Amino acid sequence: MAGHSHWAQIKRKKAAQDAKRGQLFTKLIREIIVAVRTGGSGDPENNPRLRAAIQAARAANMPKENIERAIKKALGLEEGTQYEEATFEGYGPGGVAILIKAITDNRRRTVSELRHLFSKHGGSLAEPGAVAWVFEQKGLIVVPKENEEKVLEIAIETGAEDTREYESEIEIITEPSQFEEVKKALENEGIKIVSARVTMVPKSTVSVTDQSTAQSLLKLMEALEDHDDVQQVYANFDIPESVMESLSK
Repeated sequence: MAGHSHWAQIKRKKAAQDAKRGQLFTKLIREIIVAVRTGGSGDPENNPRLRAAIQAARAANMPKENIERAIKKALGLEEGTQYEEATFEGYGPGGVAILIKAITDNRRRTVSELRHLFSKHGGSLAEPGAVAWVFEQKGLIVVPKENEEKVLEIAIETGAEDTREYESEIEIITEPSQFEEVKKALENEGIKIVSARVTMVPKSTVSVTDQSTAQSLLKLMEALEDHDDVQQVYANFDIPESVMESLSK
């Protein structure tokens, strides 16, 4: 979980840069389109995945008309590209397991480009099923490290599975079925939420203590995140704080 947290923190720091490039909007629009098509509804009240996608779009300050246009495209009211969801698996430097969720309009092109990125940064694309077993679906809610006693109390009362405390944040891990209940309980108590989503977390982690390996791994993760077709990247690395600090200097 520590490695997962480190990467989540890095991604939040670079989210503003993504938004400036417009790349984040592109990914969010694709998620909205797929959410409508897989959920069978353009109404967020009846489509939890769409509701989450719209919340993410609003958090990124996407204009309302962009969101509405994406929903219309998904419903076939406007012409649009046909997208499909795809999962890819691979190994990063140090034997780290990497799971990728993508939305693409050309699967063969995406496979070729991802294979190139893995090879360029010291990793390798793997066969389906190679690393998926390392991860499991969980709710992950991140809040500031404030009012710790209240946060932990809510987590316990609502049946959260676990909590992790870091320097400035607290992670709350839940079963997917409990995610909304825990999130609403925190919101009702006025607890600020940094991020909240149902995601994939590793069952075990690989410790990466070598600075060079850690640097190569983070470059690969960033390259994968920056690919237009990639929606989410999950990995099971655990980089010690001391190594992370040395890399940031």
